[in-house]
Amino acid sequence: MSANLHTPSSLGSIPDAAPTVLTDLREFLAFKIGNEEYGVDILRVQEIRSYEKPTTIANAAADLKGVVNLRGVIVPIIDLRLKLGLPEARYDHLTVVIVLNIGQRVVGVVVDGVSDVLTLEREQLRPVPALDMDVDRDHLLAIGSVDDRMLILLDIEKLLAPSLPSPLTVQ
Repeated sequence: MSANLHTPSSLGSIPDAAPTVLTDLREFLAFKIGNEEYGVDILRVQEIRSYEKPTTIANAAADLKGVVNLRGVIVPIIDLRLKLGLPEARYDHLTVVIVLNIGQRVVGVVVDGVSDVLTLEREQLRPVPALDMDVDRDHLLAIGSVDDRMLILLDIEKLLAPSLPSPLTVQ
């Protein structure tokens, strides 16, 4: 699938949308956090795994739950609930980790559950309204509308960049 990037001036009905990622057709992995449904670009998703307790790191930020060894790669695990300012939930059999490729890094995000992959056309994307909220609007791509469902589409790279620990070097 080829990406057809648009600048803000070419978005037409989506003037306030993020300038770098909206295309005529995109696929998003839909997942739940609490009662809300979110989406990330499917091209960022490496795999979906069941939740396993990570190895904790002393003095880490509250949203960084720790790290896991994924086939020889040490992957930081970030609780997306905490990152979005929501209360921590009890992890159960539905809790999953979405393993993402963010730039040159691999990171896992804990979510309450994954629902499906949705293909959204440009007409199904709405600008994020200006609201007083803890999450910077730059971390949100758009609001996706599919029938009676609404998805909060995240710019996962911008959202997670401040949380990613620097790569450790071994001497």
